[in-house]
This record gives sequence, structure tokens and C-alpha cells, in this order.
Amino acid sequence: MGVTEVPQSTSGIQPDTECNLSRYTTLRLGGWATRVVTATSADDLVRGVREAGERGEQVLVLAGGSNVVISDAGFPGTVVLVRSRGLRVVDTDTDTVTVRVEAGEPWDDLVAHTVASGWSGLECLSGIPGSTGATPIQNVGAYGQDVAETITGVQVYDRVAGTTGRIEARDCGFSYRSSIFKYSDRWVVLSVDFRLARSPLSGPVRYAELARALDVAVGDRVPLVKARDAVLRLRAGKGMVLDPTDPDTWSVGSFFTNPVLDQAGYERLRERAAELGEPPSWPGADGTVKVSAAWLIDKAGFGKGHPGPEGVVTISTKHTLALTHRSGTARTEDLVRLAREIRHGVQARFDVTLHPEPVLINCAL
Repeated sequence: MGVTEVPQSTSGIQPDTECNLSRYTTLRLGGWATRVVTATSADDLVRGVREAGERGEQVLVLAGGSNVVISDAGFPGTVVLVRSRGLRVVDTDTDTVTVRVEAGEPWDDLVAHTVASGWSGLECLSGIPGSTGATPIQNVGAYGQDVAETITGVQVYDRVAGTTGRIEARDCGFSYRSSIFKYSDRWVVLSVDFRLARSPLSGPVRYAELARALDVAVGDRVPLVKARDAVLRLRAGKGMVLDPTDPDTWSVGSFFTNPVLDQAGYERLRERAAELGEPPSWPGADGTVKVSAAWLIDKAGFGKGHPGPEGVVTISTKHTLALTHRSGTARTEDLVRLAREIRHGVQARFDVTLHPEPVLINCAL
């Protein structure tokens, strides 16, 4: 199987509709690319990126399109679509199994497979859209689990050195919703290794909302299937499970990360929010405090369903962290303007700066 290429457009001629990037994002937004190629294997992915580089073109590697905002101007170069699939066991012992998963494998398909196989460690990440290769880039996490806890290494193509290799988990720079991959295009993720526990039970339930949904105490374990089902229900209730019939899911999920404040910043927030009650928060590393972005947005006056410009984009009717393209007729700039309005409003009300979670391509807040 080789690289499938859409021919390059020429000036004055409308490009093939395959080059319309709105086709490849969960927001259904984005302009045109010069060229789009589809890679169905790791070798294809390396070749597609390398050949575009040799032509002197800019390169955008795009997989599920669930965590990216692409400008109306599109991308002036080659977009390589990651469509490699598959997983295989690469190591086992009495208590664990290590699986190597191709970058293009749909994430929730992988999670479903691990749950069915009795492998614990990813069950609370059920229902997250996108591909497996994107998970280390963002250090994807939800309901008390992060992929950094189970990733042992990432197979990559190094665009600077022109070689393929492996980056061990300790060298990936994992932090809250970030890694060395997030703000650099040097490395192209080819596959990811996960070490999972051989257990019919979930890891300890760490997230209070999930514990309540399961009717267990924080720290308890439950059957893997029960944990997955509860997470899927919670996410669906917030519009965070993709549904082509529900415009509330036409989003990138959480648009802003939860702010991480030092103690002084947290005390200033508490003073500003005194009449609103205690801001929901969680202890972070080195004395920091992570604060609920959803709470800040809501209390700053941006509730569920809050409309953006001309109403063509809105905050989700189910969750204040999701900005949705409900109308199907918006531009990326409409979404960006709504995001700016929210960020400025939260800054003015609480003196807290919100940061976008998705990767912004050719646009900025």
C-alpha cells in the first residue's frame, strides 16, 4: 500500500475537494491545502513527510482532526493524513502486557480492545475522539488517567536527522496536556507503546464525578467494562462523544485547559470569587493548584449555549468547555472570535488566563 496523493492545485483553478481541510476536522472547519496525501503505514507516513520536505513544502501531519483548529486560509503546503492501523503485543510478563499501536489507529477502538482483552490502564480514556498517535502529543487524559502513565516509548521519524527511532517515555517531556511533541514539528509519531496491567479491574477510580457515577468510593476498583460504560455515559452527557447527528459534538472537546495557578494566584482568584463560592480545584505539583476552566467560564457569564458571532458558533448546550460549530455554516474566524471573547471575559473577571488545548494551525487567539 502506498501514499495516495491528491494532485497539487494550480493558481486560478479550484483545488480538488479532497484538499478542503474541513473534511478532516471534527469541527468541520478549515480552509484549503495545497496537497493532501494519505499514508496507510508507518513507511508511507515517513515517505510522505520526507518527500514534501524535499520539495521544500510546509508539512502538516493530520490524523483524526479532533484536537486541531485550522484557519480559513487553510494550509499552504502538504497535509499528510495518518491512516495507519493495527496493534501487536511486543512484550508480556505475569502482570503486564505491552502493545505497540500504529499512529492512525482510532483511539476509542484501541480502548475498547484493551477492555475486552482484560488489560487495565486506558479504560477511563474511553470515548475520546482522534487517533492513537495524537495521544502522546497532548498527553491525553480524562477522569483521572493520563496516557503518560502507561506509555513506555514512542516510535518517531526525526525530520531534522532524517532517521527513525524511539523516544523513551522519560524523554517525552510529559506534563499536563503537553509533551515535547506538542510545539515542535521535528518528530512525527509513527506508533506508541503502552504497558497495561493484566487485570479485569480498572485502576483505582481517582475522579470524584466518576466515582459518584459508579456509586463507589474514590480509590475503589471496578470491572473494566463498568468503568468504560460509565465514562462513555458521562462524556456523552457533555457532548464529548462524536455523533454526526448531534451538532453539539462538532467540536474539539475541551477548548481550554484547566489553569494551573501558584498559591498567590489561587488566593487572588478566591478573593475575586468570594461571593460565588469556592472555585473547584485540585492540588497540583510543587504547591500549585489546578482550577476548573469550565467553572471560570460559566461564572464569567458564558453559560451553556452562549452564542458567538451571528450565532453560527456557540458554547455547547451540554458543557461550557466545548465550543461547537452547531450551524454548519461558520468560519474558523467565528470560532476564534468566540474563544477570544471567553478568554478576555475570564481574564477581566478573575485575572486568570485561559490557554487553548487544541493545536492552532495558521491562526491564533
